[in-house]
Amino acid sequence: MKNKIIMFWAIVILTIISITVIILKPTKLGLDLVGGSRLVLEAQATDNVAKITPEMMDSLQYAIENRVNKIGVAETVVQRQGEKRLVVEIPAVKDLNKAKKYLGETASLEFKKEDGKGGWLPTGLTGKDVSRANVGTSPAGQWVVELTFNDKGAKKFGDLTQNMVGKQMAIFFNGELKSAPVIREPILGGNCQISGGDNGFPYEEAKETVDLLNAGALPVPAKIIEENTVGASLGADSIDKSKKAACIGLGLVMLFMIAYYRAPGLIADIALCIYGLMLFALFKTIPVTLTLAGLAGFILSVGMAVDANVLIFERTKEELRAGRTLYTAINAGFDRAFTSIFDSNMTTILTSIILYFLGTSFVKGFALTLAIGVIVSMFTAITVTKNFMHLVFGTGELKHPALFGLRKDEIGQAYTANETKREKAKFGVLD
Repeated sequence: MKNKIIMFWAIVILTIISITVIILKPTKLGLDLVGGSRLVLEAQATDNVAKITPEMMDSLQYAIENRVNKIGVAETVVQRQGEKRLVVEIPAVKDLNKAKKYLGETASLEFKKEDGKGGWLPTGLTGKDVSRANVGTSPAGQWVVELTFNDKGAKKFGDLTQNMVGKQMAIFFNGELKSAPVIREPILGGNCQISGGDNGFPYEEAKETVDLLNAGALPVPAKIIEENTVGASLGADSIDKSKKAACIGLGLVMLFMIAYYRAPGLIADIALCIYGLMLFALFKTIPVTLTLAGLAGFILSVGMAVDANVLIFERTKEELRAGRTLYTAINAGFDRAFTSIFDSNMTTILTSIILYFLGTSFVKGFALTLAIGVIVSMFTAITVTKNFMHLVFGTGELKHPALFGLRKDEIGQAYTANETKREKAKFGVLD
């Protein structure tokens, strides 16, 4: 009994934590629920690229996805359209100019040296030699761009600084001179800073520079040929209808559980509420970006959580009809139902994994929420419901069968019938 009390308080603490997370953390919504930007890009042939191939489009799609991820926007859809077009849908981004800049602009970083006549000559060290860029601060507290070179770039940079001690090295970003420090000593560690001049960078400019450098260049040029914004009015309507559908469906299910299973049904409803809180908190913690399809997966997982309780309670009632004690019947009911619950849930999880890796972005949202929901439902059905059943009913006899939706004359009847059948078989009597 002591373990049951400890588990009960653990569930209470998890529930409180879930409620806190739900209150404090914002919910990430997809394009269909919150609105955003929709851009159509077309790959452009050049002198060096005579024909756009499917392999080039795959590389372009991968590069665009990486660039959008640098903005920090989840659930972005990047899909092929025809032979040389990509459709990019970015939720919650209201500034189309910013989105276009990240999608289409290539960062150009060059290190140059003086030519002796007041101009600058290339050194061969460029942004391609940089493995990572970060925003940092100088000793004076100004924003700077910190660069980490790859192995090849680190050697180039070390050799250059050894040969340029006492001379200026100019740093150009997208053709603009950012700084031209004098090399005081060789720099062999493979790291350097771009200061942005005497006053340093404004933070937004430093962040933008870092993001563009980390995004890298596009494999082929791409031109934005169509752009528009998706309003949130459709999203608000979808959310409203989803809330109504969820409330009506959940309410009917909870009423059915109480009407048919009585006290265990009420316990299942409480466990279902805890399940919903834990699952929603988990969505916010990961975080999962909810689309309309994702909400459908969430609601479907609620139905599967109820289905697990139905299996458990039916098994428990069978054990009570067989004459088992209440405590034994509850344990046996859970044990006998577990195999069926596990098999059905594993099938759903495997299907969700296949959908996640092979489906489009919205299908992935459905698959992810469904899989997470099914995993959490197994925990609440097996752990939460069982714990509450033992705490409420204890280990004694079933004094009030009506609490389980049974009549007194049903208790032990299955046991008597089975014993009679075995006795007849023993003496060769056929029904």
